[in-house]
Amino acid sequence: MERLTINRVEILGRVGADPRITMVGDKRNARFPVATKEQFRDRNGGLHEETTWHNVAVWQGKGTMDFDSIKKGMMVHICGRIRNSRYKGMDGEEKYFSEITANRIDICKEEEEEQLAPVAYR
Repeated sequence: MERLTINRVEILGRVGADPRITMVGDKRNARFPVATKEQFRDRNGGLHEETTWHNVAVWQGKGTMDFDSIKKGMMVHICGRIRNSRYKGMDGEEKYFSEITANRIDICKEEEEEQLAPVAYR
């Protein structure tokens, strides 16, 4: 019997650019970057901040919201799964990329942002 596996991701971050919306068949698709930040201390106790960019893709339907309300700079909470893909670039080289395929996106209101931020960021 095959064991159960899990591919689940959850991020809270800021939208880096307005979504690029396309039609694929009769369904709408949106792609946009989201930045998350993490603070950590180095060996000497110095505080550092690291930004990680995530590629997000979402399909209209299945409980997802209307893409038109997502704008650059908004704080969003995204739940989904990681998808890895590869393709041949124009130079003939094989390219790899990862993206989050979202199945839920929530826009965080400004008054909620302070409550959602980890204690280290307050």
